[in-house]
Amino acid sequence: MAGIGKLCDWEMTLRERVAAFGHRNWIVVADAAYPLQSRNGVETVVSNADHIDVVKAALTAIQAAKHIRPSIYMNLELDFVAESDAPGISKLRKELKMCFGEAAAHRMLHEEIIAKLDQTGSMFEILVVKSGLTIPYTSVFMELDCGYWNEAAEQRLREMMRTDG
Repeated sequence: MAGIGKLCDWEMTLRERVAAFGHRNWIVVADAAYPLQSRNGVETVVSNADHIDVVKAALTAIQAAKHIRPSIYMNLELDFVAESDAPGISKLRKELKMCFGEAAAHRMLHEEIIAKLDQTGSMFEILVVKSGLTIPYTSVFMELDCGYWNEAAEQRLREMMRTDG
């Protein structure tokens, strides 16, 4: 993490984007091999920081913001990566689970998550913060949603509009 009183560039960028982002934006904490995307609207910042530290920083920044909340997506493949193929994966899986606490992480195939990002990136900004981690399928994808409005409230609103209209 950054030294006391001074944030690394990636941390400043993360905080600035969290303040500016709203529902439908994404923040991705990616491993070192995550590709640099060529699509406009996808900003990539290289942190070279510890992966768990970057995940914690992103979640802390989002949780401190009253206007957004995250829906977390993880690669389904992560559950099947063997320790013999990727030393340290078991420990990392446990650390990630601790980061999320009670929040459920949705599991999807990597290609499905990338397709969601690609579709979203055509209209909404995405921030990718790359860590120095060299273990596959460990990227954490956070789709932002409104922090002060939820799905149940939206459904009630839509139902009222149908019955009154």
